[in-house]
Amino acid sequence: MERPPPALVRLIAAESAAPVPPAIVAVADAARRRHGPGIAAVLFYGSCLREADDVGRIADLYLLADRYGQVHRRLLVRALNRLLPPNVYYIETPFDGRIVRAKYAILTLAQFERLVRARTLQSYFWARFAQPAIVLWARAPAIRDQVARALAQAVVTTASEARPLLDAPAAGETLWPRAFCEAYRTELRAEAPERALALYEAFADRYDSITKMLLEGDGGAETVSPRARRRAEGRWRRRRVVGKTLSVLRLIKSAFTFEDGAAYLAWKIRRHSGVSFELTPWQRRHPILASTTLFWKIYRAGGFR
Repeated sequence: MERPPPALVRLIAAESAAPVPPAIVAVADAARRRHGPGIAAVLFYGSCLREADDVGRIADLYLLADRYGQVHRRLLVRALNRLLPPNVYYIETPFDGRIVRAKYAILTLAQFERLVRARTLQSYFWARFAQPAIVLWARAPAIRDQVARALAQAVVTTASEARPLLDAPAAGETLWPRAFCEAYRTELRAEAPERALALYEAFADRYDSITKMLLEGDGGAETVSPRARRRAEGRWRRRRVVGKTLSVLRLIKSAFTFEDGAAYLAWKIRRHSGVSFELTPWQRRHPILASTTLFWKIYRAGGFR
C-alpha cells in the first residue's frame, strides 16, 4: 500500500487535533516567534506527549516552514537545512513560575511530505511520525489537513516497510515493535528491543486499530513471498548504511546550526549530575571554542566521569 486510506487519514486528523498543555503551547509559540512568519505549522510529538508531562523534560517539536529563506538569515544554514535535514535547535521560555524547555527541528512542509515516503530510504522521518503527533498550530485549516495527510503517509510507509519482515499473520504487537526496532538500527542509537516494545505499548489500541485498517485496505493479505522478504531486508540493510552515515553528518552539522546548544548541554549535565554552572555570553555564542575550558571545569566539578 502506497497511499493512506481515507479512514486512516480521518483517524490521524482527529488524533492530531488533540489539545496540548499550555506549557507546550508557550514554548512552541516562543520557537515560532524566533523564526518569523515563514512557519506554516508546528508539530508536538515524542516522550512528553507519550508521558503527558513536560516537567523535568525537554519537549520535542517540529516547525514546518514555507521556505528556508524565510526562517534562516544565514545562507549556509539554509543550505545545510535543505541538503541534510533537519536543523535542530534548543529553546527555553518562562511559564507559570518555571522554565519550559524544548528541542525543535525545522523542515519545509514540502520536504516533510517527501521524506515520509519510503522512496527516501530514511526511516529517520517516517518512523518518528508513525507515532502519535499533534498539530499544535497551523496557519490555516488547509495546512492542518496537509500535515495530517503527511502523518498518515508516515504510518503507511512504516507499516509497509516492516510488514515483509514478519511471518504471517501480521499483528500490531509484532508489526510495530519490529518497525521501531529496525528504525533504531538505522541511527546512532543503542536502544534495546524493549524500548521499541514500550513505544507500541504506550498506544497499543491505536496501533492495533491502524494495523487492522491497513490489512483490510490491502485486501487482508497475510502472506509474504520469499522474494518480497529478501527485497525488504535489502532495503533495511541499505537504510542502516545510509542512516548511520547521515547521523554522523548531522552531528557534525549541529556544531554550526544548533543554536543555544551550550545551554542545552548545561541543562542536561545539571539534570543528570546536579552540577550547575553559568555560561557567559561568549560561551553561548562560541560553544566549540569554549568547549575545552568548559570540559575541564565541568569534569572537576563532577559533571561527568
